[in-house]
Amino acid sequence: MKLSSKALLALAISSITATAYAESVSQDFVPTTLAGTSAQSEAKGFIEDFSLGGTTRNWYSHESKYRGGTFEYKKHGQTLTDRNRTNWVQGTIINASSGFTQGTVGVKTELAVYNAVVLDRSKRDIKGGSNRTLADSDGDAVGQWSKLGLANVQFRVSNTTLTAGRQNFSSGIVDTIGNRALPSSFEGVSFNSEEFSNLSFQGGVFDRVSPRSEQSLSKFRSEYGNGAETDKVSTLGLNYQPLKSLKVSVFGANVKDFWNQYYFGATHELGDAQQLALTTGFNYYKTVDEGKKEMGEIDNDTFSLSLGLAHQAHSLTFSYQQVNGNEYFDYLHETNGIYLANSLTSDFNGPNEKSFQVAYGINMAEYGVPGLKFNIYSARGWGIDGTHYTGNNGRAKFAYDGIQSQDGEKHQEYGIGGSYAIQSGPLKATTVRATYVEHRGSEFQADGSIKEFRLVTTVPFNIL
Repeated sequence: MKLSSKALLALAISSITATAYAESVSQDFVPTTLAGTSAQSEAKGFIEDFSLGGTTRNWYSHESKYRGGTFEYKKHGQTLTDRNRTNWVQGTIINASSGFTQGTVGVKTELAVYNAVVLDRSKRDIKGGSNRTLADSDGDAVGQWSKLGLANVQFRVSNTTLTAGRQNFSSGIVDTIGNRALPSSFEGVSFNSEEFSNLSFQGGVFDRVSPRSEQSLSKFRSEYGNGAETDKVSTLGLNYQPLKSLKVSVFGANVKDFWNQYYFGATHELGDAQQLALTTGFNYYKTVDEGKKEMGEIDNDTFSLSLGLAHQAHSLTFSYQQVNGNEYFDYLHETNGIYLANSLTSDFNGPNEKSFQVAYGINMAEYGVPGLKFNIYSARGWGIDGTHYTGNNGRAKFAYDGIQSQDGEKHQEYGIGGSYAIQSGPLKATTVRATYVEHRGSEFQADGSIKEFRLVTTVPFNIL
């Protein structure tokens, strides 16, 4: 676990500079006590607290591969190639949610209909769609489709809620992902308990995922594997705030016949952003194979450390990340279960990979334009080495194919973006975000060389 010279320099500069100003954020210990109020005692009623609303999102992406890379698509039975891919989808969510019934045990229901309208239906443009545009077996876009994104019933006692059905869930290992026109969701049973002032517990058992760009439920599979599926994902953990300036999370998950995965995350704040503030973030994952070892033999330790300096409108963040293992750091497909600092367009998660990122952001509210923000970043990964990988467990179909060819691979990524959130009026909270990313990989680096421009507009609305 040896840090690069750049990472050490960033650590030193950040720590020394922040110490001079670290006076404003309280470092006081927070005692653990019972929650002061019961959420269920304040229930307004099943009908009385009913709400109906949602969001509509216009999601546009144009990608271009270079340095020999191409996308494939089929036309009249022939496989054709092209450097470019365009996806343009309007995703709309209508969410109906009751209130909790009154009494010792409250009951609530939630139902959300997801709808997608494809605005660019050219087979040549969408290139089969992948997880961006839903396409049929011939590669033609499904022009319009709908599904139940959420459908659950919730039971609450005091400050503890049990949810059964299709739902959102958020933790460092199993987390809903919402970076397309529509988000994913999970089918199963979960609980969230907030009976203490600074300590909460979460857990769940899920057997299916509702993908971002598919109508039907699917079994869980890994992001970087080659097709193995599992019927059951179980997770349990806690969130704790021991200091006013420190928050930690600890979670574990069993992915049946894939792996056992453990997560620890911590965020600490120091100083005053009007002068100078330091935010330190640490994320660590331990992954080991389990059961039938459908993903092969795994023994992986991966961590990231980030140090963010903030002064008024400006922020500067340094992030170092390292994978210790002869396989990818892997996570569940259709989830956001990767809280690593350098998970960008590329996850920088190759076998034995090290990576470093520098990011700058500016909040124009300090200059009289609230809601307008810009950011820019540069990240580099090196030392990717899969030559020692032997963990296919005799199951070549499900192993990390091709990983053995990665010997000293490296890559780099640059990105720039801007966003604006409307502050008032009928379109209040509407956000518009534009991003441009360029990624360049060496010959056998998995992500290749690609450029992408995205323009995403999200409009929330209330009906009742």
